[in-house]
Amino acid sequence: MKIGVPSAAPNATTSDLGLVTAIRSGDQGAMAALYDRYSSIVYSVSLRVLQDTGAAEDVLQDIFMQLWRNPGAFDASRGNMAAWLAVIARHRAIDALRRRRPENDIEDVIVSVEPDLASEADRSRTMDKVRGALQTMPSLQRSALEMAYFEGLTHSEIAEKTGEPLGTIKTRIRTGLTSLRRVLAA
Repeated sequence: MKIGVPSAAPNATTSDLGLVTAIRSGDQGAMAALYDRYSSIVYSVSLRVLQDTGAAEDVLQDIFMQLWRNPGAFDASRGNMAAWLAVIARHRAIDALRRRRPENDIEDVIVSVEPDLASEADRSRTMDKVRGALQTMPSLQRSALEMAYFEGLTHSEIAEKTGEPLGTIKTRIRTGLTSLRRVLAA
């Protein structure tokens, strides 16, 4: 997509729907206006999830290229452009995060650092407390926590995997975290 200076540049008061309609007819100026309006939202959501500027920039470019190719994907009756783009950015960033996870396999990482025995002892005591707290939790609560924090599943994915309602999964995780917080504070 090459964005040039259009003959009649859209102004700040042009509605998002008006810009999308203009994009459908190939108006590069409308695309530039939409990009100027919402690129910071898409980028910040992507960066927050990915913690990597290059990957966030890739998601930003991918989303706006998709919008250029298929402006009809936006449905104004279902919400506003900012929210729609933020949701897409979050989903794309999570997808990118999942795709790169195997690259960062812990077995492939070699750390060459002198051990700090005091910190190791503290960490070991903390892990013992966490393991003990997990063992005393009801199995369904423990399972939900393990899926969320060790398998990286979202609450929705856990609900789908277990066949339980989403609210139940959220409650189990929240209650489990509260129990762990109490154990660690003691």
